[in-house]
Amino acid sequence: MAIKKGDILDERKRFPDSCGLVVKVAGAGEGFQKILCCGHELTEEDLVPDVIPSRGRKKGSLLPGAMLEEKRQFPDSCGLRVIVIDGGAGFQGVNCCGHTFTAKAVNGLKFGQPREDFPMQTGPAGIA
Repeated sequence: MAIKKGDILDERKRFPDSCGLVVKVAGAGEGFQKILCCGHELTEEDLVPDVIPSRGRKKGSLLPGAMLEEKRQFPDSCGLRVIVIDGGAGFQGVNCCGHTFTAKAVNGLKFGQPREDFPMQTGPAGIA
């Protein structure tokens, strides 16, 4: 059984004392094997219908809303995309299609900075 778009994996389901990584699948997933976090392996056993309410989830370098895209590191992959919902201080990587993609696969959106393909305008017709 492969994971599919909309699936949620919560580390706290089987590992209540972990950093509490929660990710949501945003696309693909045919080659998914596991997510490595805090020395644990999150697999299809960690699928939950909704985020498990839990205090003390520890955020790491992957902030909530960060999207990891397998194609950024491995163009020949199935293209798994996951969004970090919470936690992630112990995130190590995602195994999919025989590859392990890491935090370097985060989509390059930089908040607070202008997009490179959209020049910023100033003046009366620019940003207020």
